[in-house]
Amino acid sequence: MMSEFLTQNVWLLPCYGLLGAMLTLPWATGLIRRTGPRPAAYVNILMTIVASLHGWFLLYRAWQQPAHELLVFHWLQVADLDLDLLLNVSPGSVGTVEAVTSLSLLAQLFALGYMEKDWALARFFALLGFFEGAMVGIALSDSLFLTYALLEMLTLSTYLIVGFWYAQPLVVKAARDAFLTKRVGDILLLIGVVALATLAGSLHFPDLYEWAANADLPPWQANLLGFTLIAGPIGKCAQFPLHLWLDEAMEGPNPASVLRNSLVVGIGTYVLIKLLPVLAMSPATLEALIVIGTVTAVGASLVAIAQIDIKRALSHSTSAFLGLVFIAIGVGRADIAAILLLTHAVAKALLFMSIGSVILNTNSQDITEMGGLWSRMPATTTAFVVGAAGTVAILPLGSFWAMGEGIKAFWVSYPSLVVTFLLVNGLTAFGLTRVFRLVFLGDPQPKTRRAPEVPWAMALPMVALTVVVLAMPLLMKQLGLLSPFQYAYLNNLLAEVLLVLSGAVGCIVCTFVDFSRTGSRSILLPVRFVQDLLAYDFYVDRLYRLTVVFAVSLLAKISAWIDRYLVDGLVNLTGLATVFSGQSLKYSASGKSQFYLLTILLGVSLFTLLMTWPLNQWPLSQWSLEQWSLITGN
Repeated sequence: MMSEFLTQNVWLLPCYGLLGAMLTLPWATGLIRRTGPRPAAYVNILMTIVASLHGWFLLYRAWQQPAHELLVFHWLQVADLDLDLLLNVSPGSVGTVEAVTSLSLLAQLFALGYMEKDWALARFFALLGFFEGAMVGIALSDSLFLTYALLEMLTLSTYLIVGFWYAQPLVVKAARDAFLTKRVGDILLLIGVVALATLAGSLHFPDLYEWAANADLPPWQANLLGFTLIAGPIGKCAQFPLHLWLDEAMEGPNPASVLRNSLVVGIGTYVLIKLLPVLAMSPATLEALIVIGTVTAVGASLVAIAQIDIKRALSHSTSAFLGLVFIAIGVGRADIAAILLLTHAVAKALLFMSIGSVILNTNSQDITEMGGLWSRMPATTTAFVVGAAGTVAILPLGSFWAMGEGIKAFWVSYPSLVVTFLLVNGLTAFGLTRVFRLVFLGDPQPKTRRAPEVPWAMALPMVALTVVVLAMPLLMKQLGLLSPFQYAYLNNLLAEVLLVLSGAVGCIVCTFVDFSRTGSRSILLPVRFVQDLLAYDFYVDRLYRLTVVFAVSLLAKISAWIDRYLVDGLVNLTGLATVFSGQSLKYSASGKSQFYLLTILLGVSLFTLLMTWPLNQWPLSQWSLEQWSLITGN
């Protein structure tokens, strides 16, 4: 009975996180004060545990079983448009749910120690539950309508959780920029959703796949449709040109950054994978994904190596890695994109937990103020090293197999993309080695001399994720993501050797570079120019201010001037004329009826005279008659 109940009520999975968020409201709103905010955290963690257990059971039942749809309810049915809330139950969707709930559980345990003394702990856990519910819903959604609605929930969640410490002006700016940047992509995505509903007559993914296989759209229409559909994921995944929000979002609490850099940004690519059959109708859209992914992957990798904020350095590497996922989707290899997402999510979550421990104990995010932490925080150091190794393609960890699959797939058809993968892997290795040297090696600095290891609530999820990252190849084999032949033997040996060498070269080169702690900017003008160019993200934000922001501001000023002086001026002129005429006519109101009769008589007489006056006596009519005579010759 319980087995049947859990199978038939899959819709409960996204509700667990939302229910946990609702149950924390009495503490978050201050209705309950005597117990402190920690019970709210326990309630949310309990609901996440229930969601994870439910997900494991469904994964066991759905494993190697055909996918099937589950109708939740009819939301709206008008004419030929039927908006149903459909869920897809398959090994892929349920596996994604389990990845989300498991990482969310570890992030919440980490937050229990990291946010222990924060007065708004209950509100923070409520937002984490909101995050979790939206992501689980997107993983199960089989309707583009439902997916778009949940993506909007993620945008709102990002705004709220980035602006969690709203008393700080920089935090407020970061939350606003993240929200507005995502809104640009969401609005374009909404246009694509509406257009797709009109063209296909349905927003269910199976119906969209069937329509895309038989549709014959003009190239311009298919291209516009594809460009609007990828705009939303571009903003969600912090890809160029909507990438500036992610590093600013690092102003939020670190446990939220754990989820954001491992899961939230990957949800956009998950939506792209679902939309791939529709996007394949437009080769230009797929080419755009490859170009955007390449530019972001290489550019963000370069920007990451010039950051002195430890969280921003890792956030740029997140954008770079997701650029590789965009490349895989643009080539049409959704399987490679899924493997890259899985390996990156686990490794990046571990990296952000380790640097969160460093930030908590040093009260600093500036890597030039750190050093010598390896002997004081051994568990944190181990977690960072394993997370970095899991991010870089190091044999035999998961990222090696994931990136290796990409390189081997592109080896013949897309050799330039092979170069991109190798370059990004080398730059990522260089950037992570740089962070490791400045934070964990060297002499202790004033802020790192007294930095004890973190408490068990933070150490436990780090140790658990460390084991998962190390065991990722075995997990990938059990999930069928790697065939036995691929796992047992190295095929295309040259590709694997180049992949390992790219990471090794990045690490070795970084060991010979002198990173000064006292002077972060070089006194040499060419070196300083390159440093500033990378540190300020190629001045893209300033370029936006000089172009897009300036154009929008100018248009707003012109609209305000027209509204104030033309529209309001015309209305005010009419009002003044009415007031002036009324004020003038009041002096003619004498109250004597004979005067009113005389005025009426004179008016009627004048009107009668004008009506009976001969037409040829009017100067205008005379001129018209003369002109008509000249024209007609009569």
